[in-house]
Amino acid sequence: MKIAIDARMIQMSGIGTYIKTLMGQGIYQVALGDGKEIAEYDKDVEIIDYSDRIYSISEQLHFPFKALRRDKTDILHVPHYNVPLLYHGRLAVTIHDLIHLVLPEFLPNRMAYIYAKVVIGFAVRKADVIFTVSENSKKDLMRFFKVNEDKIVVTYNAVDKKFVHKDKKAVEYLVEKYGIPAGKKVIMYVGNLKPHKNLSRLLKAYAGMEGREDTCLVLVGKAFDSEDLTPEIEALGLGKEVIRTGIVVNEELVDFYNLADLFAFPSLYEGFGIPPLEAMACGTPVVCSNNSSLPEVVGDAAYTFDPYDENAICEAMTRVLKDGELSAELVAKGYERVKLFEDSTIVEKTRAAFERIKVQ
Repeated sequence: MKIAIDARMIQMSGIGTYIKTLMGQGIYQVALGDGKEIAEYDKDVEIIDYSDRIYSISEQLHFPFKALRRDKTDILHVPHYNVPLLYHGRLAVTIHDLIHLVLPEFLPNRMAYIYAKVVIGFAVRKADVIFTVSENSKKDLMRFFKVNEDKIVVTYNAVDKKFVHKDKKAVEYLVEKYGIPAGKKVIMYVGNLKPHKNLSRLLKAYAGMEGREDTCLVLVGKAFDSEDLTPEIEALGLGKEVIRTGIVVNEELVDFYNLADLFAFPSLYEGFGIPPLEAMACGTPVVCSNNSSLPEVVGDAAYTFDPYDENAICEAMTRVLKDGELSAELVAKGYERVKLFEDSTIVEKTRAAFERIKVQ
């Protein structure tokens, strides 16, 4: 059985991490995308050059139908909902989340909601198998679309083995490099500025923390290259306490998790939500939202809160920072929790799903 994957998003966060986990495992014989990028993770696949922008009209017009037919591909795996509309072969699709349908208030208009529902609905109906990354996302799929439960396969995301605990002395170089106030406890967030990430409530909760003067809030990620948060940070009087790093290299991300005394993740919705697990793997206690897939992912290894309640976010951060016994308990549980999310599990479940299609 010859399986192809659309690997154009391999260098992105989230979906890119998912693709990297599956590449190089002997699942795929063909990959669509940039040969140099793909070769980093899988040197054995045949490359079909395909660089059209995701979500564009051109990706539909220039999809390499002929090349896949020439290669006699049996199944195409599209790791997002942007499936080729005119593709008539067997298809696997991964729907990571249904955030556009669950939280439509963050879309620009009603048409954006209709577009998302139509496009995702088309992908779901067209697919022979639907992969998703949590039981919560499976539940959302069944809620919004009339999908046969047997068609959905849950394959949790895996935590990259690079996320490990390090000695504090090995990561203290970040203090000087990024202007982090020396001697203060570090509360860390990693992610983007999308509305559902709930950064505004995190900032307000942090502003209300008792003993805030002994801490700093470090926001890590490409999104913080922008100045979108500056007016709110200044209005809350947090100019000196909030550090925005912008994009960091992979090694620095691991080191930031290790530098942090607490990891805070106040998202309103996640299809999976891997940053809390990355923090746990590095030995950092986690406070996070109690909604969507997050309770399923973190179990009892994080202190959870209602992300719509600023006081609850504030109380969670304050308590874990002040209670050394609780913090140590969360760290110990975190190490154990991470063991449930190894790449071998997602690889074997994905391989088994393709084998099931083969015999149908």
